[in-house]
Amino acid sequence: MRRPASSGGRRASGSGGRRAAACLVAGFTACVVACPAPAAAERTRLVTYTALEPEQLDPIRRAIEAAVPEVEIAWQRASTGIITDRVLAERAAPQADLLLGIAATSLLQFEAADLLDPYRPAGVEALRPFFRDPSPPYSWTGMDAYLGVICFNTEVAGRDRITRPSFWRDLLGPALKGRIVMPDPAASGTGYLLVAGWLQTLGEEAGWAYMDALNENVAAYLPSGSGPCQEAAAGRAAAGLSLDMRAAAEKAAGAPIDIVVPVDGTGWEAEGFAVVAGRPHRALARRVADWAASREANALYARSFAIVAYPGVSSPGPLYPPHAEARMIRNDLEWMARNRPRILAEWRRRYGAKVRRP
Repeated sequence: MRRPASSGGRRASGSGGRRAAACLVAGFTACVVACPAPAAAERTRLVTYTALEPEQLDPIRRAIEAAVPEVEIAWQRASTGIITDRVLAERAAPQADLLLGIAATSLLQFEAADLLDPYRPAGVEALRPFFRDPSPPYSWTGMDAYLGVICFNTEVAGRDRITRPSFWRDLLGPALKGRIVMPDPAASGTGYLLVAGWLQTLGEEAGWAYMDALNENVAAYLPSGSGPCQEAAAGRAAAGLSLDMRAAAEKAAGAPIDIVVPVDGTGWEAEGFAVVAGRPHRALARRVADWAASREANALYARSFAIVAYPGVSSPGPLYPPHAEARMIRNDLEWMARNRPRILAEWRRRYGAKVRRP
């Protein structure tokens, strides 16, 4: 699936081995939302895996439970790569009822492995075509899109005489040696979209050469897409490679950062939702999927994302870069999904020594 030429407008595969599955289960952070005891006793608990930002979870849970009162949403949240590995490791005995706020490239992997319930939510025709599953049987639906940016600390730059980058190549200068942080693409969807973007726009040979040079200036690869921008916002890094909406949130909170969307284009990812196949509460999960495709749901997504599936709902704030969507590359999400294991294996081989563990 490619981004149209004119738009209408935070994952790795697992081996499935016992040891890998045990590690994934141990490392997966549960974020189970508590409900009052009497109501919880009358509801059906739907385990929902998500990579959404923590501040998004409670408003979305409350809206779902208001729309489908029979349901209690039990979030289990982690970075994209951790969730992707866990879903694949659990393929013989799925533990999640729903996937919501999961990278489209991960959903494409799950679809190819027959792990998703074929279901077309009610009202999905109202969504922008780009956010609809293009391949039969229809199994997943898009919610939002996010893109890679540079969070550039202007105070650090002024003090240390570091020039503001405009192109990705500007991150390779000696003034930034040891001053850059970015997400680990094996854990973070944002990290993977950055890597996949460079490989697609530069070509694989030049893309790996660019990352070899960038690695010389990277202090650490962090376990989340938000972390690098938070590090830059706090002045612990001069530049943090992150996602657009985290950058906007940090700037709105007063962080001394510029949000740089490189002129030569940036990688991006879509997030979506799907019902997991083979679970006992499929009918209720499908009702939640109907809500997730609605205008009401998209209005909630638009509080956190500048680009959402329902037309006319998005309202990015004044701090959001007005040219960001225009600089999204012509991205091939199916290529990203298909090549993820190979790319991540090569990335780990080259740069894994600098990964900072959670």
